Amino acid sequence: MKKYFSLISQYAIGILFGWGLIISGMTNPMKIQSFLDLAGLWDPSLIFVMGGAVIVGLVGFYLAGKRSAAFFGGAFQIPTRQDISKPLVIGSFIFGAGWGIAGFCPGPAIVALGAGHLKALAFVIAMLAGMYLGERFFTGHRKQV
Repeated sequence: MKKYFSLISQYAIGILFGWGLIISGMTNPMKIQSFLDLAGLWDPSLIFVMGGAVIVGLVGFYLAGKRSAAFFGGAFQIPTRQDISKPLVIGSFIFGAGWGIAGFCPGPAIVALGAGHLKALAFVIAMLAGMYLGERFFTGHRKQV
């Protein structure tokens, strides 16, 4: 029974998260590109969305740090690295450039695709291809912590 409650909870949280992305405009590439266009018609409204996400994330990491297991059992891992490495900077730059060009990042792109936005299909296909290539060719280059 606990397993089913866990799955139902995960599903409900995913639906809530997806609705939040849609309502906030994070699945609309034009809204994202307007937010990133500081020199043009800048739309600062997503600052509140991102600020809310940062606050929820900080609270979540704080609460998770006080626990030894996940809410529904099982182990979980919290990142411990705190250094700023060259791969982190390069990856962040690539992510930001892709976000600005496409107007999508991974989570909102999957939600947009599920909501029927076909423009997200090209992004999701490219994202999956990039994940495959990264896993195939660059996994061995990571340092284990």
